[in-house]
Amino acid sequence: MTTAAEPLARTRFRALGTTAELVVTAPALLPAADELLRSELRAVDEACSRFRDDSEITALHRRAGSPVRVSPLLAEALQVALYAAEITDGLVDPTVGQAVCDLGYDRDFDAIDRDLAASVEPAGEVPGWWRVILDRFWYEVVVPRGVRLDLGATAKAWAADRASASISRELGCGVLVGLGGDLAVAGPAPARGWQVAVGDDHAAVDPRRDPVIALTSGGLATSSTVCRTWRRAGRTVHHIVDPRTGDIPDACWRTVTVAAATCADANTASTAAVVLGEQAPAWLAERRLPARLVALDGHVVRVAGWPDPAEEASA
Repeated sequence: MTTAAEPLARTRFRALGTTAELVVTAPALLPAADELLRSELRAVDEACSRFRDDSEITALHRRAGSPVRVSPLLAEALQVALYAAEITDGLVDPTVGQAVCDLGYDRDFDAIDRDLAASVEPAGEVPGWWRVILDRFWYEVVVPRGVRLDLGATAKAWAADRASASISRELGCGVLVGLGGDLAVAGPAPARGWQVAVGDDHAAVDPRRDPVIALTSGGLATSSTVCRTWRRAGRTVHHIVDPRTGDIPDACWRTVTVAAATCADANTASTAAVVLGEQAPAWLAERRLPARLVALDGHVVRVAGWPDPAEEASA
């Protein structure tokens, strides 16, 4: 959530199963920016949603095992997801789709059953991102039979990157786009930067209570294990799956927030950190990714230059 440090224009609406937030530095341009953002998010939903029977990715699943021509938009989304898997050595893997469904997340989050009684065995190691063949020149994709894709770890962050860049390029103003806990900024920033409060739940952060940082470029992403949760056979589960086991990771962090050159990179890293657990601070520090990790007991770990509490507002 952004805080109002100077006159800005903003709007919020529901999209991609979460809250979309748009802030611009030129109030007169807000209606045009809003129209551009809504159009971009509709296109992303039509391409990437695994909850829509008419989406491109659903059609891809129906034709598993065969080469399928896809739109440039879906090809780009898949490329981002496969790149995220490659640079994390499979810690973030788009072939977790069936494992996520087995846990109960098989429809839009607002519609899932929050207390599923039936038990389910962990799916085991997921099929693996390297089995998905993408030809970016011909926009052809082959998804092996039995593989179900889930782009949740990258698609919203990538959409925020795309939308903020295109709106700023089209309208010539500074732009912040937030999709759930994923934020991307483009164009000229406000004088004090984009003031962003960081917490467990993007919809409930309070700048009077939660830390505030200033973004001037790139992206910020927060992955949480305490917001999108439900019960499965008596235990609490969430939407982040460890591709090595097909189950939720061992409990370690309640929230991981990462800053990076793009929102997609930030969300890739924050998701990988949740999966890595205790190894996450060293992994993030090695990659020089500023991050704030909050343990289940509330203890905060800051790495790679993430500012101390007294310095957060000027970071």
